[in-house]
Amino acid sequence: MGATTFTGPVKAGTVLNTTGTTVGTLKNVGYVELAQSQAITQTGSATALATNIVIPANSTITSIDLFVTTAWSSATTTYTISVGTSATATELVAASNVNTVGRQALNPGTDATKTAAWINTGPTDDRIYVLSGANNVTNGAGTLVVRYIQGINA
Repeated sequence: MGATTFTGPVKAGTVLNTTGTTVGTLKNVGYVELAQSQAITQTGSATALATNIVIPANSTITSIDLFVTTAWSSATTTYTISVGTSATATELVAASNVNTVGRQALNPGTDATKTAAWINTGPTDDRIYVLSGANNVTNGAGTLVVRYIQGINA
């Protein structure tokens, strides 16, 4: 299947500028939501994985999901994953339990700093890092999917 590449951000709508006060004359252009994904595994290491997912500057992250195909496991009950924008891998998602197969919706929780980082990723592109529970019995596996609206805060 072919793919089309835009330098973005991509906007879509039929009314580019507001010319009146009724629907049909009000601007209805919106930003397109995009996604990137990468297969990941529970590494058994205390070192964060630098993924190939890079979120463009000034974006809003709308969701981070881990589709677990092999549950994370542990000899010491550390079944967690955290997600961030540096090797500490904690800026976006604190340690979240991923010890069951299926879709795991990861989120910033009630942390204001993490929530702000989702609302506006800031003035530079951000690479996504993942840190898995290090004391594993068998390696967990899955696909990390990050959805975002590119450049909406520019």
